[in-house]
Amino acid sequence: MNQNHTLLDSVPRKTLSKEVADRIIQLLVSGNLKRGDKLPPEMELIKMLSVSRPVLREAMSSLESLGIIHRKTRDGTYFSEKIGSQPYFNMLSLVMDDLPTIIEARMALELGLIALAAEKITQNELEHLYQTIEAISKHPGNYSEIDKEFHRIIAFSVHNPVLDSMIDSLLVAFDQMSKNIEVRERNVAVEHHTAIYEALERRSPPEAFSKMYEHLDYVRKKILKESRKG
Repeated sequence: MNQNHTLLDSVPRKTLSKEVADRIIQLLVSGNLKRGDKLPPEMELIKMLSVSRPVLREAMSSLESLGIIHRKTRDGTYFSEKIGSQPYFNMLSLVMDDLPTIIEARMALELGLIALAAEKITQNELEHLYQTIEAISKHPGNYSEIDKEFHRIIAFSVHNPVLDSMIDSLLVAFDQMSKNIEVRERNVAVEHHTAIYEALERRSPPEAFSKMYEHLDYVRKKILKESRKG
């Protein structure tokens, strides 16, 4: 019997399937295959990786759940074109009850995005952004969905496939924070959003960063103060 095969057989199946998943990912990292490419057939992978069919299938299921691969009926398995958001959702789910951590994660991501958005945002996106500010100013009740749209437009204006996969997690963090806001201050939101919009319109990354930090820091302090009351 092949010595390598004997060593693999001695490794617990869960550990082995993870190792196999890592080796499949290496096909991408090494450049042997690219995004959107079709993976070799199952039997070929079994021989290439010296593993059993159950272990390979377990590894493939794991990769599929992470959005790294996807299966096409009667056509085979392909590496995904885009990075999926599932890994970020998985990480976020572990800290959903830790509000300060959620807030800091959102701030870190959004402050990076706003600086890039100042360079990349289009005129059409700026117009859409301004419409959300007007909508908030006229909304009689809870405007959280419009507020979220304001931040979503900025995030997606960067048009970066790596960051795109994180943005859904950013919006989950937004919702988690919104649930902890008891009293909304429409005038403050409009003032902050307008300052951010004007910095983006001037195409000034430092100013956009500064105005977004002021806004998110204000929200952070407000939420943490309200959560301590509970």
